[in-house]
Amino acid sequence: MAKKRKRTDAPAEAAGAEKPDDSAPARPERTLFGFKDLVPDAEPASAGAEAAVAPFRNREKVLITCSRRITYRYRHLMQDVLSLLPHAKKDSKVESKQSKGNALNELLELRSCSSCLFFECRKQKDLYLWMVKSPGGPSVKFLVNAVHTMEELKLTGNHLKGSRPLLTFSTNFDEQPHWKLVKEMITQIFATPKDHRKAKPFHDHVFVFSIVDGHVWFRNYQISVPHNEIDKVDKGGLDKMTLIEVGPRFCLNPIKIFGGSFGGPTWYENPYYISPNQIRALEKRQKAGKYAKKVKAKVRRKMHEMENTLEPDEFAELWKGE
Repeated sequence: MAKKRKRTDAPAEAAGAEKPDDSAPARPERTLFGFKDLVPDAEPASAGAEAAVAPFRNREKVLITCSRRITYRYRHLMQDVLSLLPHAKKDSKVESKQSKGNALNELLELRSCSSCLFFECRKQKDLYLWMVKSPGGPSVKFLVNAVHTMEELKLTGNHLKGSRPLLTFSTNFDEQPHWKLVKEMITQIFATPKDHRKAKPFHDHVFVFSIVDGHVWFRNYQISVPHNEIDKVDKGGLDKMTLIEVGPRFCLNPIKIFGGSFGGPTWYENPYYISPNQIRALEKRQKAGKYAKKVKAKVRRKMHEMENTLEPDEFAELWKGE
């Protein structure tokens, strides 16, 4: 007869043992410029040694999308902006409704993006650009004017795709607080992060943002340097460098600055902004005024003829009989 196995307390010991932690690792801390990498806890070599500091890495990602029923010119402009930003992500079109902010905020969280450029087309005529920092805001709404895409311009400039641009701003960006905020948002969105996997480690083009008549004008230039061995550029030899425009071109007219993402309290409102609907209504009124003037002129002419009748001409029927 076989011996009975001795009962052990292995299950009890296993139950008492701590289970391994299967939870997801903690997300890195998000800052204005990106994320901070987490560093595992390091044991200090001595009592006075300080803990290791987390190295900073810019993980800024920009989501670029547009609304439905956008025209081909505005869609080409969005494609041009997308090609200029190697750290950008493209997504499908979003319905332009009052609830677009909630949908875009969820989309930004799913795509792990901290900024958004949303091209909103209305009435297939007007283009609005939302420049948003997610999830806490702020967000700026612009009206886009003077749009010229790369295919329309056909300029001679040609820089490397995916290279990091230099950003230049006019001096009047530092004059008023709302322009300072716009400058900071443009810097964080349009500046390609260092050591980005899709970016080339070269600076061969420059983005120019300038304020003229309360509008932000955008230009993109290639930095052209002579490549001949005889005519090499020395340090500080900026006189040999030239700028060749690449495109695209567009003008941003600020409308409002909100405290949240796609909404929230209004921090700034442009007092000189006139909506395109009001401009079109004014043009229609002017055309209607021209027609009303013509009708009034005809009525005045008839009244004048009735009041000042001509006397019958005695020679009117002289030659009728012949």
